[in-house]
Amino acid sequence: MFQIRAMTGPDWPDVERIFAAGIEGGNATFETSTPDWLSFNATRLVNHRWVAESDDGALLGWAAVVPVSARGAYAGVVENSVYVAPEAQGQGVGRALLEKLIESTEAAGIWTLYSSVFPENTVSLALHESLGFRQIGVRERVAKNRGTWRDTVLIERRSRVAGVG
Repeated sequence: MFQIRAMTGPDWPDVERIFAAGIEGGNATFETSTPDWLSFNATRLVNHRWVAESDDGALLGWAAVVPVSARGAYAGVVENSVYVAPEAQGQGVGRALLEKLIESTEAAGIWTLYSSVFPENTVSLALHESLGFRQIGVRERVAKNRGTWRDTVLIERRSRVAGVG
């Protein structure tokens, strides 16, 4: 079993390990290396960073959001990331993290969660779709990953409670 709790600074070594595993897998991100804690901490919104922790204290995954723009009109739009440790995949960790992220962002008045996912990452696309995300487009050959042009699928989830007025 596991529980979802707020991410803290001491979680960074495990968060970084899980992030690095996602990078190594090749279908999670265009990033080629993990950031340092100061960069990660400065860019992810503090009230929307979560970890999944097993009953024995091992971190199984994490989720966070970054603003899509510094412009005030986009204050309610964020890009989400969800990473699950390879050994914890298929156990509901990603779903629990994304559900918590939806709950915390809606409570804060954020009306749109957005993500850009490699089309080969079918597990992530299915998870997001099951929680109300919809495809809004495909960016073809948007950037290179390991020397190969890659497409990304743009997905978003509009809140039914935040930003509807």
